[in-house]
Parts: sequence; structure tokens; C-alpha cells
Amino acid sequence: MIKVRLKISGCFRTLDGAKKFARIRGYLSTSRKNGHNLLDAISQAYQRNPIIPSV
Repeated sequence: MIKVRLKISGCFRTLDGAKKFARIRGYLSTSRKNGHNLLDAISQAYQRNPIIPSV
């Protein structure tokens, strides 16, 4: 996770930015693990209809 952070921007400027990054990263990771297309997952999230994994 630290390598990803370093490759993207070098550091986070605010705690809020770090929290947003972690939330997006977690959503994409969960979507990938559940076999969803990442582009579709992002698209649905922007349409306020996120993919919710089944239990």
C-alpha cells in the first residue's frame, strides 16, 4: 500500500485526502475480488448506484 501511495503522488496533503484514497481503493479491491468489471463499478458508483457485494 505504501508503494502505491508513493507511485501516485509522493504523499497525501491532508488526512481527508488519505481517507478518500483508502475508501476508493477499498471499493475497487472489493469489486475486483467479487469478479466485477472495475470500469463498471466506477461508473455505477458515480451514478450513485454502487455495487454492493452479497454476503
